[in-house]
Order: sequence, then C-alpha cells, then structure tokens
Amino acid sequence: MKQLGSSILWCAMAAGLTVPPAFGQGMTNGIMSPPANVRPPGLKNVGIRQNLNQQIPANLMFTDDLGRTVRLGDYFGKRPMILNLVYYNCPMLCSEVLSGLESSLRMMKFDVGKEFDVLTVSFDPRETPEMAAAKKAGLLKRYKRAGAEQGGWPFLVGKQDAIDALTQAAGFQYEYDEQTKQFAHASAIMILTPDGKIAQYYYGIEYPPKDLRLGLVEAGQGKIGNVVDQLLLYCYHYDPEKGKYSAIVMRIVRLAGVATMFFLGILIFWLVRSSPVQGLQGAQRVR
Repeated sequence: MKQLGSSILWCAMAAGLTVPPAFGQGMTNGIMSPPANVRPPGLKNVGIRQNLNQQIPANLMFTDDLGRTVRLGDYFGKRPMILNLVYYNCPMLCSEVLSGLESSLRMMKFDVGKEFDVLTVSFDPRETPEMAAAKKAGLLKRYKRAGAEQGGWPFLVGKQDAIDALTQAAGFQYEYDEQTKQFAHASAIMILTPDGKIAQYYYGIEYPPKDLRLGLVEAGQGKIGNVVDQLLLYCYHYDPEKGKYSAIVMRIVRLAGVATMFFLGILIFWLVRSSPVQGLQGAQRVR
C-alpha cells in the first residue's frame, strides 16, 4: 500500500511538470518544466527540454520486441513517426501515456504502418524484449489495425549508453529514485520527420487527434494528407510552447475573403447569364 501511494505521488508530480498553464513565462526558453532550482525535491533533473529540429541519432543500437538487434536508423526514411519514451514496468504514468496515445490514434483515419509509424522505447536498461512484447500485445489488442502488428509500431529496449544518447537528443529528462525503485519522469510524445528530426512535442497523457493528424501531415513534408489538411495547416500554426495547434486569425480572414470573392464572382456570372435582357437579345438574334 505504501509503495502504491509513492507511485501515485511520483506520477502526479511528474505529470505536473508538463502542464503548461502552471509555469507561464518559464516555458519561453523551450523547457516545459520549471527551472531546476525551484522544482520539488527529487525532481531536479526531471522535465522536457524542447530540442526542435534535433536529429535523433540513427546509429544507436536497441533490441526490439522480437529479440532482434536494430538500429534506430532502420526506422527512418519511410514515414513521419511518433516517438514516445516510457518504461514497461511503470506502475501508473507510462501506461496512461500509452493508453492516451492509442486512444487518439484509434480516432484518426491515418493508420500506423501506412501513413506514419510509432516507436516506443524503454528508458529502463533492466527491461527485456519479453516485457516489451507483453506491453505491445496488450496495446495493439485495443488498436486492432494490421499495420501496427506488421512492424509499424515496434517496442524497444536498450543498454544505458544508447538510452542516454536517445533521451538527451530528445530532451527527455528523468531520474531514478532509489527509495521507491521507480523513475520520476515527465509525460510527452514527439513527432519526428521521416529522416528522424524532432518536429513537435505534445505533453500530458491525452493528445487531440486533430493536432496529431496535422502534426504528422506537417512533419511528413507533403507525403501524407489531403487538400483539406493543407488548408488547415495554412489556417493553423503549431505553438511549441503550448504543444498544440492554434488558429491564425488573419489567415482565416484572408481565406474567407478569397472564398467570398470567388463565390460572388460565380453568382454574378450566373445572374448575367440568366438575366431577362440576355434572353431577349438571344431571341432577337434567332429572328
């Protein structure tokens, strides 16, 4: 019971580090958590530092949920990707992150393994491919789309040096607590471009499907999505401080103005073509 209480406390404190309204001006330098000197005890090194446009190292070696040795670069060069860092034995927060992500992806028309991929990596070097496979099986049982089963959503484990290089590149800061034998960490997912550069961060444990779709379309560099997505990207802008898309009012007004002029032009053309004077002139020409 005591351990469960500690787990809940750690998760609540760690999740709180990624709630944007709580820290206001502290986020303008790209750190989605308060400065280290004002963080709660035990969370001095926990948070998310935005490393936008940072290349995720392609040469890092991990082991996938089938026990195969893989390079991160093996997953690059195909489609945009969602990267999330968790540990499979996490008693609370990581499961919420994965559940929230799966729920959002299930509401999207894009399919994992077709328009985009997902890469889940454990930052606990003690975890095994069997643990990764068990976590993956439970999650994909709910997602129920073939592309994820066929390699679109690998779950990886790795050694400490590879984990350190990955988490540093991603700006993911976490800390192990010897007393509770658990990790204190923030909750976030990252969208990567097809070549493995960080394009966007999303915080918390719930991710709006509309924002994820637009983020994937933008990171996909024109390779996925449709005309409507491109129009929405013209009217909405990703705000890295809030970790979501916000409307650009002036662009919406401009687009509405263009659409209004277009339809007025069609209306005027139709009225001229169908006017009584034009009909009378046509009848006179027939005579």
